[in-house]
Amino acid sequence: MNRIQKKFESLKREKKKALVVFITAGDPSLKKTEDLVYAFEKNGVDLIELGVPFSDPIADGPVIQASSLRALERGASLTKILKLTTRIRKKSQTPLLLMSYFNPIFHYGIHRFAKDARRAGVDGVIIPDLPPEEGMEISPVLRRHQIDLVYLLAPTSDHERQKKVIRASRGFVYYVSLTGVTGVRKSIASDARRNLKAIRRQAKLPVCVGFGVSTPAQAKTVSQMADGVIIGSAVVRALMAHPGIGAEKFSKKFVRPFAKALGKKG
Repeated sequence: MNRIQKKFESLKREKKKALVVFITAGDPSLKKTEDLVYAFEKNGVDLIELGVPFSDPIADGPVIQASSLRALERGASLTKILKLTTRIRKKSQTPLLLMSYFNPIFHYGIHRFAKDARRAGVDGVIIPDLPPEEGMEISPVLRRHQIDLVYLLAPTSDHERQKKVIRASRGFVYYVSLTGVTGVRKSIASDARRNLKAIRRQAKLPVCVGFGVSTPAQAKTVSQMADGVIIGSAVVRALMAHPGIGAEKFSKKFVRPFAKALGKKG
């Protein structure tokens, strides 16, 4: 049982929902990313996704696209991000997932990546452009190194597709709450409750909802339907607007409200 599984087991016992936060590693700097991880942990975040910047982030909207370009311009890379997670592990046991497109992992080398990611303390990987049909090579390699491969489940998926994605996922199932790319939205998709009810009937794993959850009020609503809520673009946008703010202050102002909405004291 890795850190992701332990965290969800702990939350289940406490009857709490998971707060998952995404930031792009290296935006505005790798040092700031490291500081933010520690600050998030203090302020109620349960799991952290570190985005691996890529030049063609097809699943991401303009906010995260821009953050990836900024991180690349400042020298962020998969190799440096693995060194970052190694440093983080000396101070923190918060579950860490890398959200990366397949290209950087492929060029790094699947076996080498799995080995180095395990050594660096990575608990899970989310690969937005890799469906289960194309994950047959990497999935067993990651599993041997006790790294969860989390697949995305779209709102357009029919019953058979839902079953396939649920069977393939490890750690949790990532439900995409809307069709389209990541980004801040004014409301949650109207079919989310119905879809999540059907998915949770099938899934033994926790189900977390991302893409478009933008406000604490939306997070609270989604937490009543799922096991966890994933916040991405709203945090990345706030960080872009306040690049000079300290990690602790930023976390208290822009992340803690989401934790409070989920009933957390942090």
